[in-house]
Amino acid sequence: MALFGRRRAADPADRDAAAVASSGDLGEGDSDKGTEAGDRVGDLELGTPFSRARGPFDSSEVSLGDDWVDFGAIHLPRTDAVEVRLELDQSTDTVLAIHLVDGPSTAQLQAYAAPRTLGVWPEIRGEIAGSVTAQGGLAEIADGVLGKELRVRLPDGSAMRLHGVDGPRWFLRVVLSGPAATDEAAAEQLLELARGVVVVRGGDAMPPREVLPLRLPPQPPPAGDDEAAGSEGAPETTRNVDDLRPFERGPEITEVR
Repeated sequence: MALFGRRRAADPADRDAAAVASSGDLGEGDSDKGTEAGDRVGDLELGTPFSRARGPFDSSEVSLGDDWVDFGAIHLPRTDAVEVRLELDQSTDTVLAIHLVDGPSTAQLQAYAAPRTLGVWPEIRGEIAGSVTAQGGLAEIADGVLGKELRVRLPDGSAMRLHGVDGPRWFLRVVLSGPAATDEAAAEQLLELARGVVVVRGGDAMPPREVLPLRLPPQPPPAGDDEAAGSEGAPETTRNVDDLRPFERGPEITEVR
C-alpha cells in the first residue's frame, strides 16, 4: 500500500461557498431547484444502466481478505500506484473520507446509507446540479465507467466529476478533482481502484444519506526486532501543504508510512 496520510477538514467557515456539498454530508439541497435541475439534466440520461458485476461490490458478494485494506465501511484494493490519504473531522478526529492521490489528481471516496429498495444517486445528482447552476456554474450528465456521472464547473472555474453507485442499502460517492476531472486518461487509474472497492454496510438501522463509518486500518503486530519495527510499524512523518478539494480547501497533510 502506498503512503496514507491524515487530512484535517477545514472549519465550516472556511468552506468554499460554491462547493457542491460538504465532504461528510450529502445534504438535502433545495428541493425545488434540485428537482428542476434533475428534470432538465434527466432528459439527457440515455444509455445502458450501470452494472456492478465488476464492482464496486457489497461485502456479501466477495470473500474479503488481504487483497483489500480495511477502512471500516470501505475496503480498498491494495495498491502501490497511488497515495492514500485520510480526511479527519477536526473536532472528533474521526475519519470522514478516503482520498486517492495520483499526482495532481484526487478521488474522494465516501459511502452512505441508502434505502433498501430505491437508489439515491439520481436524486442527489439533480440536487447537486441545481446547487451548482444556481450559483452560476455549469452541470451536465454523462455516461462513465461507473454509470451516470455528473460533470460540474464551479463559478471559480474549477472542474469536478461526481460518480455515484447505488448498492444494497448503501451509496458510494466518488469525486474526481484536478486533471482527472476533465482528462479521461488521468481519471482511469483512480476509477479502476474505485471500482474495486468493497462496501461493508453493516446491519444497523441508519437514515438514508448518513455517512457509513470509516476508521484507520488495523495495524500489523510489531515486528520482532527494532529494525523491522522501525521500517514497518513506527510512523515516519513528513509535512506537506496540498489542496485536496473537492469540497474544502486543504490544510496541512501528514503522511504516515
